[in-house]
Amino acid sequence: MNRYIRRASVFCLVLLVALLLNAARVQVFEADGYTGNPANRRTVLTRYSQPRGDILVNGEPVTGSRDSGGQLRFERTYAEGPLYAPVTGYASQLYGATLLENAEDDVLSGTDPRLAPFPLWTDISREQQPGGDVVTTVDAAVQQAAYQELSGRKGAVAAVQPRTGRILALVSTPSYDPGALAGTGRSVTDTWNRLNGSGSRPMINRALKQTYPPGSTFKVVTAAAALDHHKVNGVDAATGTPDPYILPGTSTRLTNEAGGCADASLRYAFEVSCNTVFARLGVAVGLSGMARTAAAFGFNDEDLRVPSTAARSVFDTDMDQAQLALSAIGQYDTTATPLQMAMVAAAVANDGEVKSPYLVDRVTDAHGRTVATTRQKTLHRAMSRGTARALQELMTGVVTRGTGTGAAIDGATVGGKTGTAQHGVDNKGTPYAWFVSWARKDGAADPAVAVAVVVEDAAADRADISGGGSAAPVARAVMQAALR
Repeated sequence: MNRYIRRASVFCLVLLVALLLNAARVQVFEADGYTGNPANRRTVLTRYSQPRGDILVNGEPVTGSRDSGGQLRFERTYAEGPLYAPVTGYASQLYGATLLENAEDDVLSGTDPRLAPFPLWTDISREQQPGGDVVTTVDAAVQQAAYQELSGRKGAVAAVQPRTGRILALVSTPSYDPGALAGTGRSVTDTWNRLNGSGSRPMINRALKQTYPPGSTFKVVTAAAALDHHKVNGVDAATGTPDPYILPGTSTRLTNEAGGCADASLRYAFEVSCNTVFARLGVAVGLSGMARTAAAFGFNDEDLRVPSTAARSVFDTDMDQAQLALSAIGQYDTTATPLQMAMVAAAVANDGEVKSPYLVDRVTDAHGRTVATTRQKTLHRAMSRGTARALQELMTGVVTRGTGTGAAIDGATVGGKTGTAQHGVDNKGTPYAWFVSWARKDGAADPAVAVAVVVEDAAADRADISGGGSAAPVARAVMQAALR
């Protein structure tokens, strides 16, 4: 009889071990799969069972939570929602989360192991902590200035600190109130349908997620490539460019809106934005050289995160010479986000170095203890230091005596480049007005800010006048706020 008892005991022990192993498999090794399964209702209930942590600007929360008393209990609230929507995104019980609400969701929802006193145990037990806070790099005054100046128009502003890569402003207009998407009621679905059905596309983040043809602002990149590849003998030497310029391999005549572009120097061509000069210089540099320089500024980077993912800015790497000529003046299929063009201006101001842009300064737990800090880093060297200094001089000339005089600021050195981007079938769409710039307060060692502005519905009559008239005043207000 004892033999059968022993066999039964061994069998039960084997079953117990198998049960423990299976429990370990489910609770430890496959936990992430079950947690992320859309059918797992418990994850959603847990996520909204407590208030989310906050997103902070200038040390003050621009988000909050309210107790709805429902099953998905705590709903997200936003202070000045439309102003900060391109930074925060939304957190919705029905439609998920975007931008910082998505990229930093583990911190905000309290599921990040770094928030726990004993991270290893929490990682195993999946215990939820009180939500942590996300401290942004955004400057409230800079954000407000950009939003106010763009109000009533479709467009975007990106502003960064050249020496560090800190993002000081991300603005997209028209905007929306992300708080209207929190909760589960009929009003939420109605708001969702209305926003997504709107022709003005208020939910798209034009500063980070939308790409545009950069037009003449791309001539900053072309000028850098021409100088670094020694295709011009200094900024004041004649370039030997005809006016008009016949695109290589075609009979198409490229002309200029400004006069005096025949055989113009790089300085003059930059100040009045001669298309012919920069198209010819792009061809002279060649496709591989132009592509390398564009990539060094950040074009064709699919992995740029701030920490939200930015749309990829494109400079084509497979073109004939006529297409290359058009790409060198920011047309053909060259596209860029406003953030990318702010990085271009920042690289010039920062003596040629492109800093990695970032939107989160640090994250803290519910008690204010810092658990992670963003480290500043250099992405690339876009151009030599000497080329950057020459471009600083050229961009300053645009503001003092060229097409960008509307961006001048007393008590500061300002460099800029205007641009108008043709688009639509046969270029019949209303041109986009661009302005990229940087500013350094007189006596300061470092530039304070680099800015890119795009206005979609600018009434542009000619290249660069529109950028100077529609976009430059916006950039000026943003730079003034940063300088203060």
